[in-house]
Amino acid sequence: MVQFVIGGVQKGGTTALARYLGTQPGLLLPSDKEAHVFDAADFDDGATNALIDARYAPLFNPAIDRVLHGDATPIYLFLPQAIARIARYNSAMRWIVLLRDPVERAVSHHHMERKRGQEHWPLPVALLLEAHRLRRDGNNLNLHSSVRLHSYRARGDYARQLEDLFAHFPRDQVLLLSSDELLATPARVVARACEFLRVPPPSADATYLPVFTGDYPRIQRGSLRWRLLRWWFRRELGAMRERYGVRFD
Repeated sequence: MVQFVIGGVQKGGTTALARYLGTQPGLLLPSDKEAHVFDAADFDDGATNALIDARYAPLFNPAIDRVLHGDATPIYLFLPQAIARIARYNSAMRWIVLLRDPVERAVSHHHMERKRGQEHWPLPVALLLEAHRLRRDGNNLNLHSSVRLHSYRARGDYARQLEDLFAHFPRDQVLLLSSDELLATPARVVARACEFLRVPPPSADATYLPVFTGDYPRIQRGSLRWRLLRWWFRRELGAMRERYGVRFD
């Protein structure tokens, strides 16, 4: 049933991109955006494609007859088991991945969990606690697992996630996009995504609502806090620069 996923990254603009693509002829996404099929705590690794499609079916409007069904669940890229499950389900799956500066992504993630009442520590302490929290919860994927809630730095390890992805899918089935570009030139990004999915380009008069409109205070680039966080994420930033030529400057 599903032929493409907006599979990452969390707080990277996936909600906006899913909203934009959901208006394009030939594409259909779940009304609630995130299906959370392959990361469900009760997912059965022995499930047939028919059973997986049965989980998807209630999420799509059957009255809309379009070509490609998609899923926009950003945690998929973060979970090796989700990537493997998707590969077994549909080896031809096309992936759209939005990459955001890992420092800015972590700040936004932390603010979201604080707002939800799921995080009580300031970001520096949360980063120090993260490894312990993730070891403690292991592969637990329940709704209150630290794998979901407190993976601020781990989710910024894009090089590891892309290695897992490319181990299962050829690179021509993966479109890497920049969150900064989505913010600056949404029409261009949507056009690239449509070309990748082989559907007609967006109309010239399409409108695009702003991306990253959260009410939390941004970190001023070049500030002491910004430089300290960049140092903290130096391994992740360096790996993306060296392995994939991707810079977040």
